[in-house]
Amino acid sequence: MAVEPGAADAAASPRPYAALLAKGDDRRSRILEVAQRVLRRNGWRNTTLSEVAREAGLSTPGLLHHFQSKEQLLHAVLEARDAYDDAHADRSGDLLEQVANVVERFRHAPDLVGMFAILLVENLEADAPLHDRLLFRYQVALDSVAEAIRRGQRAGEYRTDVDPTRKAVEIIAFINGMETSWLLDPSIPLAEVFDDYVQSLSRQLKLPAADGS
Repeated sequence: MAVEPGAADAAASPRPYAALLAKGDDRRSRILEVAQRVLRRNGWRNTTLSEVAREAGLSTPGLLHHFQSKEQLLHAVLEARDAYDDAHADRSGDLLEQVANVVERFRHAPDLVGMFAILLVENLEADAPLHDRLLFRYQVALDSVAEAIRRGQRAGEYRTDVDPTRKAVEIIAFINGMETSWLLDPSIPLAEVFDDYVQSLSRQLKLPAADGS
């Protein structure tokens, strides 16, 4: 799903790395696909451009023709993850449906999920190369979820005694935690766990129906 700038500011500003996702460039797409898999397996510290190039069927100079450095490639794979989320998320829709639909990302883009979880853990320190970008995206996600809760409160669907910001922290923590847990144990019954969490979240957020049901 997707706070120094708020979510609205982030949405209004073009992504600085969007140009790295050149549409229609099959070779570049292949490099990104391979990089996601290698980063999921090795993490960024143990990933080399030569390894990515070899698995993509290229020479290292051939890869550098598309991505000029390891840092640029790292930003490109994160851009691909952000673009995937933007294409599959309805941020103006129902929050509970959005959380339930996150499980589809595990099924359809497992390398994106795994890569992001690994990069997140590896870039917790303030001087890590991707720290600022990952922190910004986390803050944008918090803003987006908190605003969805406020939207439900304004519509009279959600309880007003729920703090949107604190609940947003919990929801994002659940999703990030599930990504890490799934990397550790892919046999986790994702659909069932997410379904249980969404039902619990519904009970916490939704006002009782007028008939008391």
